[in-house]
Amino acid sequence: MLALQYVRSVPRYALLRASGGNPTVATGDFSMLQLGDVEEPELPGPDWFRVLPSLGGICGSDTSAITGHASLYLDPLTSYPFVPGHEVVGVLEGDGTRVVVEPALGCRVRGIEPECARCAEGRPGLCENVTEGSLPVGLQTGYCGGTGGGWGEVLVAHSSQLHEVPATLPDEAAVLVEPLACAVHAALRGAASRDEVVVVQGAGTIGLLTAAAVRLFTPPKRLVVVAKHPFQREQARRLGADQVVGPSEVFQRVRFATAARRLEGIGRPLLLGGADLTFECTGSAGGLNDAVRFTRGGGRVVAVGMPGQEEVDWGPIWQRELTVQVAYAYGVEATGRRTFKLALEAAPELGLEALTGPLFQLSEYGDAIAYALQAGRLGAVKVAFDLRDLRA
Repeated sequence: MLALQYVRSVPRYALLRASGGNPTVATGDFSMLQLGDVEEPELPGPDWFRVLPSLGGICGSDTSAITGHASLYLDPLTSYPFVPGHEVVGVLEGDGTRVVVEPALGCRVRGIEPECARCAEGRPGLCENVTEGSLPVGLQTGYCGGTGGGWGEVLVAHSSQLHEVPATLPDEAAVLVEPLACAVHAALRGAASRDEVVVVQGAGTIGLLTAAAVRLFTPPKRLVVVAKHPFQREQARRLGADQVVGPSEVFQRVRFATAARRLEGIGRPLLLGGADLTFECTGSAGGLNDAVRFTRGGGRVVAVGMPGQEEVDWGPIWQRELTVQVAYAYGVEATGRRTFKLALEAAPELGLEALTGPLFQLSEYGDAIAYALQAGRLGAVKVAFDLRDLRA
């Protein structure tokens, strides 16, 4: 089958790091991402299905791995070579049922009984058996050498990972169900109340979807979204933000919204008072360091965007007694419902297809990755691979 593979190479990784993650190096002759004919993944058991991807989204975690910015913590939790792509809408081979794939590779998927404590809690993203069972090492589809991923013609998925897509939901919206599930999980983790001021820091895919999920599931008194680019600002308003501000004005706008006091510090200001709850969706050191300075004492910060090895000043976290949470992946929420089901139910009213595009062929992967790395500046949110023609 035709697929993009991430092939691990220490010398190439060193070259990539030396280049500072230059996109030309990341997708050029010395790239660890390679297009070619690879063996189709085998079905690990009787409850598994072959899925033919239609669209495969390019996630920030994918570009971080390709450009050498991903945390090395993830290396022993991944098997190589792997076909990337965990944001997937496709069809089942044989009957053509349209599905989205819930990529977490927990105990049930791996055929392990009894389940580990985390999977038993309904949190397969935190599975303690990701090195065991019927699959190679891997946290998720798209980072496991045995499953394939959305950047190839075929992947395999366990029945528990598959969710049928309503006929009314176009592929361009369905490919965003996986990141929407992450956002729903984040919103429910943060649990904003109706009398709180909430800030969503960052307006890429995960930031915009987090804003939408907060508005739908835990609507606050005021929802402020920090967005850098015009299209992001437009979409943030459409998805429910009460106020959209630029990164350079966030301290002043949060100050006004919360009657806080602003103090000028060395390098960064800080607020006495501030937001009750902040969702940090950039994963960057700058975003994290700002968030803990404009969130009020005793407030909460939920880290949603995928970080690398970022330098964060813990001084304000300590002095303010902030509660810092992390929202990773999805599972079964405190309500007893699966996050993916909640996301699928919410998706039709959000007009997610407006966030998807441009679409690229696998053969255009260099341009696709370069575009994804500049998506906000270029007026895009979710860049994806279109594999539908490969089935024609």
